[in-house]
Amino acid sequence: MTKTESIIKGETADYVLEESGILVSYSKNIKRTVKLIASNVALVKEITANQPAPLLIHLVSSPVPDKETQRFSKEKLPEIYSAMAMVSKPGLAAFIMKLLFAFQKPPIPMKAFTDEVQARNWLQQFLTK
Repeated sequence: MTKTESIIKGETADYVLEESGILVSYSKNIKRTVKLIASNVALVKEITANQPAPLLIHLVSSPVPDKETQRFSKEKLPEIYSAMAMVSKPGLAAFIMKLLFAFQKPPIPMKAFTDEVQARNWLQQFLTK
């Protein structure tokens, strides 16, 4: 993190927008609701000047949201992110992918990693020059 990059606190996650253009998210262990997701979408749009950004998310286990929150979350993903690299302990990201996208393709490119360097390398292709 450079001097120009600072942590922006949110209810569901804390964020850092790196000079590279990658948005880094530190997920919080909190049950997501439609209201919380809507608030988070507004925060991310404010951070990224309303431009979808590649997201590097550090996942933590959190309570499973209800179906309406899952639907709303999936709908909002392409508005705020151009791609999503999920970094977590083995199995967690795969579980979340299965939970959210069991019957349909994700609306943005998504990939699970246990290694942050690999996740960053994958996200490079989604950075606008």
